[in-house]
Amino acid sequence: MTIKRMDNVGIVVEDLTAAVAFFEELGLELEGQAQVAGPVADQTTGLDGVRCDIAMLRTPDGHSRLELAKYVTPAAIAPVPENQPHNTVGMHRVMFAVDDIENVVTRLRTHGAELVGSIAQYEDTYRLCYVRGPGGIIVGLAEQLT
Repeated sequence: MTIKRMDNVGIVVEDLTAAVAFFEELGLELEGQAQVAGPVADQTTGLDGVRCDIAMLRTPDGHSRLELAKYVTPAAIAPVPENQPHNTVGMHRVMFAVDDIENVVTRLRTHGAELVGSIAQYEDTYRLCYVRGPGGIIVGLAEQLT
């Protein structure tokens, strides 16, 4: 076996406080916050002088984690265009299973979220949508119907 598990998904953000609030509203639980810096941070990222504030959040079932990172130095690089479309190459969304998709979208709107398209239904099994959250992060929501 080459891997044991997926440990976490990491997303670079501009506003750590807003991103944490957004994902807490979604139902993730903040495990902790820290600042990482030094030779190990430089070596693993391939950058020099890394100083990065991070927040680790976990899903309610405890099996998945999301690491949000705000780079203090070197400064984060903004994507171009700012709100990239869903078909942009590279990791740009994370999907969560939810109980009531309309309720979740309504709650996330209070944190600035906007639907990317609309809520769609796949056969009689799922209702799905993508929302754009803080910093343009695309979050997928899936409500199982059966």
